Amino acid sequence: MSDISLTQQKISALLGPQGCLLTPEQRQPYEHGARYGHGRSLCIARPASVEEAAELMRLCAKEKIRIVAQGANTGLVGAASPDQSGLDVVLNMERIKGVIDIDPVDRVVQAYAGTRLSELNQALEKHDLYFPIDLGADPSLGGMLAANTGGARLIRYGDVRHNVLGLEALLIDPPGKRLDLTNRLRKNNTGPDWKQNFIGTGGAYGIVTQVVLQVHPRPQQSATALVVPPSMEAAALLLRDAERNFADFLSAFEGISQNALQSVLQHVPGISAPFEPLPPYAFLIELSSARPRSADFDLEKLFGAWLESCFGDLILDAVIDKPEVLWRIRHAISDSVRQEGKVVAFDISVPRSRLGAFRQEAVALLEHGYAGIKVFDFGHWGDGGLHFNLAIPEQLIADFPPLRINALRQEIYDLAVLKYHGSFSAEHGVGPFNQQFYARYTTPEALALASRMQNVFDPQHLLGVTRFAVDK
Repeated sequence: MSDISLTQQKISALLGPQGCLLTPEQRQPYEHGARYGHGRSLCIARPASVEEAAELMRLCAKEKIRIVAQGANTGLVGAASPDQSGLDVVLNMERIKGVIDIDPVDRVVQAYAGTRLSELNQALEKHDLYFPIDLGADPSLGGMLAANTGGARLIRYGDVRHNVLGLEALLIDPPGKRLDLTNRLRKNNTGPDWKQNFIGTGGAYGIVTQVVLQVHPRPQQSATALVVPPSMEAAALLLRDAERNFADFLSAFEGISQNALQSVLQHVPGISAPFEPLPPYAFLIELSSARPRSADFDLEKLFGAWLESCFGDLILDAVIDKPEVLWRIRHAISDSVRQEGKVVAFDISVPRSRLGAFRQEAVALLEHGYAGIKVFDFGHWGDGGLHFNLAIPEQLIADFPPLRINALRQEIYDLAVLKYHGSFSAEHGVGPFNQQFYARYTTPEALALASRMQNVFDPQHLLGVTRFAVDK
């Protein structure tokens, strides 16, 4: 019997037939990422408890088998996918799920890492609370911490990191050791904040098993509009004015390009054009409040009066509609663009005051050196994030082999990072997909520290496929 077969038998004996998936048909959904990343695993391990997960880690450490942590497998940088060797164990947390406790007074929830975002919010709804990280997918909580997800309402609530009070994680050194950081305090200034090592690091330092989150009152009223500014400069002034007038009530400020709007209208039935003709750029603005609507506090009336005051200098046109109608347009963009050809996606951020200038220069770069590619950009203009997504028409795909696409990526990232002092990954993380760019743009000093940190947490390099320790 081969060493591989023997190891598979040991894992199967530990976790049972439901906890150890071995056949190609069983493994396939877990071996392919949502967008990037696909490989072959030794097996898919689905422990039913934290104790089983710890035992699995002890076994893998003894056998020197790499563990790839996986939540709902909705990530977009390949960080939860095995490589092509067939030697990785994918540790999927979907069976370690459920809400442990909700404290409505403290506005704190504790849950297992495999709990889905939708399941968490369903449990919180009865307390008029919710976890307001707004995403197009339905990720697991552990995956959200591992990627430090952002979303469309980051301008109001921050990213996941800003809402984590505590967590529990399993370490690989010593193997399977539970690290209890499930503190519920908002104020705790007692030295290093160790939980931050497990947020945004893709499982490279340990496997998150429980999360403690601060949650927020559910909105009782909202007001939404799709507006057209006369220029990008005016859009920046519009954002400033919205923040000045509505402060914490401003929950989203999302940009949508003309091409993105056109793609949604072409590929999604039942959506009518909000403007005729479609403008070069439109912005989805949302206000929300946990305070119920009343005669002396009505967000729709306040919003309408403000929009009217902005007409001319800051707004050329506007459509006010139910939130679900306008958000349907915004959420349909990614799927629509996939039907335009081969997608080359960018998840970048730059200082929001310079988003317009960056976009103008990036579009000119494409027109000069990559004719035929269409830009379908959209994103979180309120926090400086931009999904600068491109599509290569089918008839031109042969003109853009992998080497040329990689050169394009590097040019766009150089522009964003080196000239505009932005980020090559605003909210998707690093993972294998972004590994080369992490090495390119991270300073030697930071890489040296990352190498020392990763060697402390994972001296045998058995955790994950993301490497923060990189030779430069």
